[in-house]
Amino acid sequence: MDKNTSHKSTSDEANQQATKDIAQVTVLGVDPGAPVYRLYKRRFVGMVILNMVSAMASPWFGPISNKMVSEFGITLDQVNWLGNAMACMYLPVSLAIPEIIRRYGIRRCCDIGAAGLLASAWIRYAGTVHSLSTRGAYGLLIIGQFCAAIAQPIFQVIGPKYSETWFDFKGRTTATMILSIANPIGGALGQLISPIGSTRHSILVLAIIASVGAPFVLLVGAAPPTPPTYSASKDTPGLLSLARTMLNKGRPTDGSMTLRERLDFVIVVFVFGVLAAAVNVFGFLSGEILHPLGYSAGSAGLMGATLILSGIVAALVSAPLFDRVLTSHLAITAKVIVPVLSAAWLSLIWAARPNNSGALFAIFAIIGVMSITMLPVMLELACEITRNADGSSALLWFACNGFVIIFVLVEGALRAGLDASPPQNMRRALIFNGVVVMSTLSIIFFLRGQQTRKQIDQEKLQQSIALQVQSPAKPAGEP
Repeated sequence: MDKNTSHKSTSDEANQQATKDIAQVTVLGVDPGAPVYRLYKRRFVGMVILNMVSAMASPWFGPISNKMVSEFGITLDQVNWLGNAMACMYLPVSLAIPEIIRRYGIRRCCDIGAAGLLASAWIRYAGTVHSLSTRGAYGLLIIGQFCAAIAQPIFQVIGPKYSETWFDFKGRTTATMILSIANPIGGALGQLISPIGSTRHSILVLAIIASVGAPFVLLVGAAPPTPPTYSASKDTPGLLSLARTMLNKGRPTDGSMTLRERLDFVIVVFVFGVLAAAVNVFGFLSGEILHPLGYSAGSAGLMGATLILSGIVAALVSAPLFDRVLTSHLAITAKVIVPVLSAAWLSLIWAARPNNSGALFAIFAIIGVMSITMLPVMLELACEITRNADGSSALLWFACNGFVIIFVLVEGALRAGLDASPPQNMRRALIFNGVVVMSTLSIIFFLRGQQTRKQIDQEKLQQSIALQVQSPAKPAGEP
């Protein structure tokens, strides 16, 4: 074999190996400071468990809202505020998370979330003591929900940043999907478990679940020893950097966004905010919407669980497709799925009636499939547009919870009176929800959604592969 043939064979083997798996790409003999990219197996089990457990408190009281009224002597609006209080607290906490990550890292941020999870569990349970007055018991429940609202945003907002830190561009959407759906899985489990037994027993069960889940923070790693991609190797820019970039105050070396990218990000924020808020609000109000129509608390919990679980199955199937087949078509996917989702929410106006459980289960399954599939897609699309994983995620979840507060307050005010048929029905609330969702999500057609972060990572990887092939390692001792 001549020298040229031997060199070509060696180059082909190196190129194929680097393209097949970027578990380790090292530039040798060129620059001692050349990039090294590597993947690790130990990545995100702890984050998945914590995300699931922290999500349970938010919809926990929805299916048992009427039982809460009778056992605690509070009103339906006060029950709604057990969920709404979390959304209010979520807003400032979500904005603080990128700065905490930038200063102290992912692990310390998760430690704060685990502490909030434990505190919320037992403060809520303290509110179930029979000797307490109605006001005292309700006050402890609210304080417990505020503490839970410290934990939930931490494990939600960190998701895209965590997947960027530990995964390469071939697996980021799947990783974000798993971390994203862990939260609705927890919500679905919460809606299924909460109607079991009395409300006081239900709150004790929630406290035990939180206490078991909190120690899983010990399995959360701050960052791998070696980053998996160029994006992961960069310092965390934080929320202020994103704000400056959106206002066109960044320098070209900071990766400033174009006007088109800033417009795209605004579209993503509104679409994601309304999309996620509609699902969360149904979790809060499921009992109030369905109970006047003759459906039990168990049926309300099952319909909420159907929405979440059908979406989880769809996300598990679709996320690998986004990483391997539709990897560069996230925006097109959103333009196809979001209009169908809007129509499904609108159809609830006519489907929500007595003795129509079959149609309701079908509609909630469609909503779940579309909504949960879109969560990781929109989160990843925001990261692609902004090149700022934690900052963009914080703003998306901030928008979601801002809309949750508005929706819960407005829909609670639209509840019919006791003289209506049926009494206290939520038909006007469903009209409001369907019209707002349909009108807001229609702006998805103006989205371009260029995946800039992925393009940069691919370019950097190809440069590393090319340098490795062109400049193989020199023998030891050779100058």
